[in-house]
Amino acid sequence: MSEFEKRFGKYAIRNLSLILILCYVVGYVIEVFAPDVRYYMTLNPYAILHGQIWRLVTWVLIPPSSLNLFTIIMLFFYYSIGTSLERVWGTYQYNVYLFSGMLFTIVGSFAALGLYYLMGNGGSADAYNLQQISVVFSTYYINMSIFLAYAATFPDAQVLLMFIIPVKMKWMGIAYSVLLLVDLISGTGYGVIDIFYRTAIAASLLNFLVYWLRTRARHMAPRQIIRRQQYRSEVRHSSPVTKHKCAICGRTDEDDPALEFRFCSKCNGNYEYCQYHLFTHEHVK
Repeated sequence: MSEFEKRFGKYAIRNLSLILILCYVVGYVIEVFAPDVRYYMTLNPYAILHGQIWRLVTWVLIPPSSLNLFTIIMLFFYYSIGTSLERVWGTYQYNVYLFSGMLFTIVGSFAALGLYYLMGNGGSADAYNLQQISVVFSTYYINMSIFLAYAATFPDAQVLLMFIIPVKMKWMGIAYSVLLLVDLISGTGYGVIDIFYRTAIAASLLNFLVYWLRTRARHMAPRQIIRRQQYRSEVRHSSPVTKHKCAICGRTDEDDPALEFRFCSKCNGNYEYCQYHLFTHEHVK
């Protein structure tokens, strides 16, 4: 646990995924009863610089897609994986991940505005043009970053594609990464809009890139792989029944075959933890 987390962790917001979905509910209500208000809620950096500072917050209320049965199913899905990440990472770390994605998106919108003017755009039509373009900044790609984080944390977990085909999360994560990369490279094909569209994708996914670079060594360290092999060899010879056991709660793969177990590279010794204690335990020195 970092010093920053010790000091500010108590302010972390619990059930953040549920709160985000409730924000969407408010957004859907506004779209139904006051659709024109939506245009005063978007993340428009031009309007923010001209005094409409409430847009720094209200853009989060705008739902990532229109309301239909598929959207409702996807919101339940994102609530499920977001809650799982919060339980495994801890409330503070999940807050940091989600809010950093929002912060990067806000910063990215202003960076895109700067590029917009550096490319020689300007004139009386700016306010209208930027209002129309600002809708590309939404929480859609932030939700995608939650999906990618879950795929990286639980690569062997399975989901039912189209409710029928079982697919491991790591393959789903790779597929979505490729699609996002294609979107980032190809853009929309509409010049000025591309600046904002590509920036929206890159900025809102930057938090996943930071997370991956920060945890890559922990997940992929060769010494961790060696320790895991040694530990599995010892367990195989000492106990033919249980292969994995959490050093905190004592649960094994026999208690719940769906549990994920991993070694911690920061602990001194062969300590294995279940998915609920991997990121929340005290490191053994």
